[in-house]
Amino acid sequence: MKQNQKQIPEFEDIANKKKENTEESKNWFRAFFDGTYLGKESFIKHFPFVLFISLLGLVYIANTYHAEYLVRKYESLNKTIRELGTEATSISSQLMQMSNQSAISNLCREKNMELYESIEPPYKIVLTKDDISIIELKKLKNK
Repeated sequence: MKQNQKQIPEFEDIANKKKENTEESKNWFRAFFDGTYLGKESFIKHFPFVLFISLLGLVYIANTYHAEYLVRKYESLNKTIRELGTEATSISSQLMQMSNQSAISNLCREKNMELYESIEPPYKIVLTKDDISIIELKKLKNK
């Protein structure tokens, strides 16, 4: 059947194109590396698109590196937060123990500060209207 196709003029064009395509595919590789491909009209026509795709690739790579950097930074900050959280808990517990009334009185005794706990219970100060008016009059006189 191949012999019949070669004899029929309709199939001669197709056979010639197949031969040209195989030769072009071999020559394309060679043309790309020796630089003649860069001067072809098809390359020049698509050059802006090739530059755009290259730029997108670079942006994609840069974005990936930046995302990985942010993930590492996030993890290190989380680790620091966990460490500082345990430290804050221990410090607050120490502060609670130090601020007890008995701990403060012991510290005052150790430092000889002459501060002592009150033995007398606190009492409430009650003011009458007369007392308030006297206080207000004294304030007016001082001005």
